[in-house]
Amino acid sequence: MFILFSRTIIDTLTNLKTFLAVARTGSFAAAARELKVAPSVVTKRIGQIEWRLKAALFERSTRRVALTAIGQRHLPAVQRAVADVEGLFTDLMADRGELQGPLRIKSPGTLAVHLLGPLLLGFQQAHPRIDIELLTLDRAVNPVDEGFDLALTLMPDAYPGVVTEPLCPMPRVLCAAPAYLARAGVPMHPRELAEHAILNFLPMGTLWAFDSATGPIQVRVRPHLGSNQGQLLLAAALAGQGLARLSAYQSQAPLADGRLVRVLPEFPLSPLWLKALVPESRLPVARVQALLEAMRQAWGAASFQ
Repeated sequence: MFILFSRTIIDTLTNLKTFLAVARTGSFAAAARELKVAPSVVTKRIGQIEWRLKAALFERSTRRVALTAIGQRHLPAVQRAVADVEGLFTDLMADRGELQGPLRIKSPGTLAVHLLGPLLLGFQQAHPRIDIELLTLDRAVNPVDEGFDLALTLMPDAYPGVVTEPLCPMPRVLCAAPAYLARAGVPMHPRELAEHAILNFLPMGTLWAFDSATGPIQVRVRPHLGSNQGQLLLAAALAGQGLARLSAYQSQAPLADGRLVRVLPEFPLSPLWLKALVPESRLPVARVQALLEAMRQAWGAASFQ
């Protein structure tokens, strides 16, 4: 009886996770690729849920799959149920001294390259039973809506049902290549940025804020190059294309070896805060807590000064 009961729970959990994958991807085929099963298996699992509910959860067409009103209404409850059951299994394994299960993470691209990637490699070596899926997205993300256990951000994002976990401040510097400054001159005050080629990170906008001895200063810049990809802006700065606001971790090496020079040091940029956005239902999960702790230990404030 226990074996049959366990099998039923596992089958139901599998079907519900399939429902979430289809809802997230908007496609039976894409969900099948994500789950590493045949599309017919996805169709069968969704059919089993719909048969039990006696209701259609998806509207199918030749072009897309969309949640019905019933499917949309039940989506949050399914997300919570799956998270609770997975959390139970995770806690049982944690009691045996093991962490296991999937972690789905969102990160800005530049942060993933410079900081998160190396940290995750070490984290997975310490916890080999944890499977990690990392997506790099340079836009705001609601982790509940898009199915993430944890979303890293430097933006002032906030969402219902999502807990903000501050990790560390992220200083920024204004810098440029020596060749650019030799050609265009060195600005002595933020208002002079209007005369310079600006390399701008689009999600942060064009209103640049500086601190000074007499208070904050804000200037509106006109980008020569705008992008949501930080690595491109770093490459453009190194190539002498203009002035860029870069995270301290991103600019540390080129500043140290002289490929970049700090500009307007008397007018520092206010630091951003690196935060983890975690759905409330995922916060108690042991592997999520373990990853948050690993991030706090690795990314202490002194690391990026």
